[in-house]
Amino acid sequence: MSSSQPSNSRDIEIDSPEIGIRGWARWFWRQLTSMRTALMLLLLLAIAAVPGSIYPQRSADPNGVKQFFEYNPDLAVVFDNFQLFDVYTSVWFSAIYILLFTSLIGCVVPRTKVHYAALKSQPPAAPRNFARMPAHQIVKSRKAKVVEKAAVILRKQGYRVVTTRTAVSAERGYLRETGNLIFHFSLIGVLVSVGIGGGLSYSGQRVLIEGDTFVNNLAGYDSISPGTFFDENQLTPLSVRLDKFNVVFDIRNETNIGTPLDFKALVTTRIGADGEPVQGQIRVNEPLELPNAKLYLTGNGYAPIVTVRDASGEVSFSGPVAFLPQDRNYTSLGIYKLPDAKPKQFGMIAFFYPTAADLETGAKSSIFPDPINPLLTMNVYEGDLGLDDGIPRNVYALDIEKMTQVAGGEAKAAALQLETGQTATLPNNLGTVTFDGLKRFISLDISYNPAVGWILLFALLSLGGLMITLLVPRRRVWVRKTEDGFELAALARGDDPTLEKVLNDLTDEIKKAKIE
Repeated sequence: MSSSQPSNSRDIEIDSPEIGIRGWARWFWRQLTSMRTALMLLLLLAIAAVPGSIYPQRSADPNGVKQFFEYNPDLAVVFDNFQLFDVYTSVWFSAIYILLFTSLIGCVVPRTKVHYAALKSQPPAAPRNFARMPAHQIVKSRKAKVVEKAAVILRKQGYRVVTTRTAVSAERGYLRETGNLIFHFSLIGVLVSVGIGGGLSYSGQRVLIEGDTFVNNLAGYDSISPGTFFDENQLTPLSVRLDKFNVVFDIRNETNIGTPLDFKALVTTRIGADGEPVQGQIRVNEPLELPNAKLYLTGNGYAPIVTVRDASGEVSFSGPVAFLPQDRNYTSLGIYKLPDAKPKQFGMIAFFYPTAADLETGAKSSIFPDPINPLLTMNVYEGDLGLDDGIPRNVYALDIEKMTQVAGGEAKAAALQLETGQTATLPNNLGTVTFDGLKRFISLDISYNPAVGWILLFALLSLGGLMITLLVPRRRVWVRKTEDGFELAALARGDDPTLEKVLNDLTDEIKKAKIE
């Protein structure tokens, strides 16, 4: 060793080249566009979607979000900061979505180029040593024209064949990779369709009482969640009137008495101002399809008809009010707010019992969901309803912070109890209330997504591509003529337990073939 060289290898300095921004960008792109990363992002997207099915979403259940805030105010603020009530439009979900989209494109496009080049190439030449292949046979035979016979048989079986004077090279199964590419391109199509459809779609909710009409404009919705690119002009001018709502409850099976068997909303629709009335129906899992709108039945209940008169006999309120069911027997809660009542405004928290019965505790309950023995009870509160300060209020809740209970509970007057047709006098000279009758109501979800057909198409294509990938084997087969017969070998991409059978069948076909 020369004295000028370091005596210890530790003294040798290794000068690594600088990667630079371009090098790091290339490295990041290769990592992002790897199939492993795409699979991890797909799994992460599925996990990220889980909160959307656990917690109510503003786009689908705005009332559920409001209730969550009411019952869990502190926790709701934390969840809202993490966008758990807007999962599918959140920053973190969109980031995963975009990364997965980019990763899939980066994976599939280069593979498509490689696959196209492979389709144009010839099957590889026969290897020198057939014995190194997973499946190998040596056949002693005096059959003539073995190469020609093998070429004809393999072509009939769908192989691409190349022949030489002494050997045949055959290959099949490129359809497997084609199916794989179809699957991934279809997955990209699903992602694009979901993104575009989500931007152009809308979903709105409306409660309809029998006899009411819904008009398809922004003012006609109780709540609406438009997509990013939604335009009010997308709303087709149409109207829907709820004529009748029918429910069938089980009364024969003792273990399921009161279980609903069928819900059917009979409606009349009109397209445009001059459209002809068309009769239709909406059932569970059977939405009513209208131009640029689908109507889903998502809920139902009772709407007692009440008339309230003040002390002078003037009508303060008259009409049906939708009550929210609280149990399977349709014990329902409703709110009445009378801000213009004379001499002072008041409100009522009411409970409706379709088939009223007394519990051992003295409380009321409903023992069957049909209105066999309907009863309406009311707790009355007088004072400031909080409607004059301009702050939106929940129509299904009564803010009693600035109010005094004058009937029911610990008040001097008992809660009002009304059967159909009865009238009760309100305490403190507030007037009278009459239970006039009963109607039903339904909750409708009106939605439109222009990309639904494309999503279905790409989903079916991805399923078809996946089936092709799983069912089509990728194989290479070689046949070589020897001095005392012929030799065969086969190779598969991945595990293929049928290779030996393929060679056995090919051997039998060659022996039986008659090509002279």
